[in-house]
Amino acid sequence: MGKLLAIDGLNIVRRVYEANAEEPDSPSKADAALRHSLSSFRRLLVAHQPTHVLAAFDFGGHTWRHDLYAKYRETRTPMPEVLRDSLPAFYDQLSDFGMKVVSIPGVEADDVIGTAVLRWLLESRGEAIIASTDKDLHGLIAQGAMVWDHFKGEWHDRKWVEEKFGVPPEMLPELLALTGDASDNIPGVSKVGIKTAAKLLLAYGSLDGVMAGAGILKTPIGERLRKERGLLDVSRKLVELKTDVVMGVTWKMLAFDMAGIE
Repeated sequence: MGKLLAIDGLNIVRRVYEANAEEPDSPSKADAALRHSLSSFRRLLVAHQPTHVLAAFDFGGHTWRHDLYAKYRETRTPMPEVLRDSLPAFYDQLSDFGMKVVSIPGVEADDVIGTAVLRWLLESRGEAIIASTDKDLHGLIAQGAMVWDHFKGEWHDRKWVEEKFGVPPEMLPELLALTGDASDNIPGVSKVGIKTAAKLLLAYGSLDGVMAGAGILKTPIGERLRKERGLLDVSRKLVELKTDVVMGVTWKMLAFDMAGIE
């Protein structure tokens, strides 16, 4: 059986770059961050011994989510230009390692990872490991994927999701739709946090159940649910992973030989 390692590239690169927030943006800062990121990628390979590797990176710019909601990611700090300009050379280094970099216009790395991981699991090819701290990707645990937090060196499984968010992985996208996400400017429902969202979903069984029950909730939250139904519908679509991305790669192209790493 095989083992797919899907790496959320910018999840590593941006965090490494921003680890020294006091240092001003500069080519030397970008070079140092990418050098450390390359070491992080290598450690992931050695630790997990994959048979196949997908290095997914956001292409940047307009995506299908912007078509749904023009304010999507409106408040997010853009990637420093010096770092973005250095990425092509970094991709070349990853290619020298034998990794296939996938970056597709109009979609995000999360969508690419979601598409690849679900196909891999549906075809019963073996384990699927996602290297990321992105909460959106944790919903894939429900399908059998495993999530590895490279920075903390720990596995995130079903139990971790339930303890962190109060719901099982199957309900995580619906919880994120209710709470919204300030980092991506996803609105959600105002004044609904993780605990409230989890309580609603567990009480009603699903987001559809929550909205059906909102009609009889004579409470401030019931009023907000009714009033903000439109935004909630949009939020629900924004947090969903697009899992039919045309990736332009085959499993053979993602096959990885560990011989050149160890």
